[in-house]
Amino acid sequence: MNKNAIDPIQTARVLSEALPYIQKFSGKTIVIKYGGNAMVDDQLKSGFARDIVLLKQVGLNPVVVHGGGPQIGKHLEKLGIKSQFVDGIRVTDSETMDVVEMVLGGLVNKEIVSLINQHGGSAVGLTGKDGDLIRAKKISSKQAVSEKASEIIDMGHVGHVESIDPAVVNMLVQGDFIPVIAPIGVGKDGASYNINADLVAGKMAEILCAEKLLLLTNTSGLLSKEGQLLTGLSIAEVNALIEDGTIYGGMLPKIQCAMDALNAGVNSAHIIDGRVPHVVLLELLTDKGMGTLMVRS
Repeated sequence: MNKNAIDPIQTARVLSEALPYIQKFSGKTIVIKYGGNAMVDDQLKSGFARDIVLLKQVGLNPVVVHGGGPQIGKHLEKLGIKSQFVDGIRVTDSETMDVVEMVLGGLVNKEIVSLINQHGGSAVGLTGKDGDLIRAKKISSKQAVSEKASEIIDMGHVGHVESIDPAVVNMLVQGDFIPVIAPIGVGKDGASYNINADLVAGKMAEILCAEKLLLLTNTSGLLSKEGQLLTGLSIAEVNALIEDGTIYGGMLPKIQCAMDALNAGVNSAHIIDGRVPHVVLLELLTDKGMGTLMVRS
């Protein structure tokens, strides 16, 4: 017998285990922020697309919001445009914003759409400009501290979500399409703004009254100070972890957008490791789940 052969009994157990979750989440909206290593590894990219199609096929309504920082960085480097970061945020002048729109709204977005469609789905790519989906507001200037001095830096075309009009997304979902959204918003002045994909995903989950918000990352989830995976956390418990310094640095904004979504009515938020094959299915459709689960109460 081939040791690598799939055990049909085990396959049946897995399908049986998934059934109650499929029934529970049928017709519900799941917002998935797609980023990190899952977006640059070919095998993971194909697996993610296939899993999104499966979710749609069994009755869930996935809405994908994607990042693309590494891809933007590579194209800027090719063009000889140097990137400057303040608190992890890329300073985005007009020239850089042109590249951001080209990469996020064009190359990255259309690749995800194409992969989903190759696996039998019906995906449609959007930016915040389509259907007046995402209204953005320019973030205030930030203070950068260097060895020489402290200076105030205009972040340029970097924004936050001012409002979301879900009409175009709702229309696509009702038409059995899978929306794939690039986090580019438009200001009152018509200018384009680059917005953190976590923030867009969190706000999108809130506005769409999503059942779940999934944030794919390059970590196994939220860890304790001893390195143990934390899960099943209430909002109060997460706030306590922020106060005692367990949650800090780059994880803070990700956790905050998850907390905002929960406070706004989303039932649960999950931080999961996008480097694990089929992590979305493992989190949604198995008893054990993956990563860190956060709930309203």
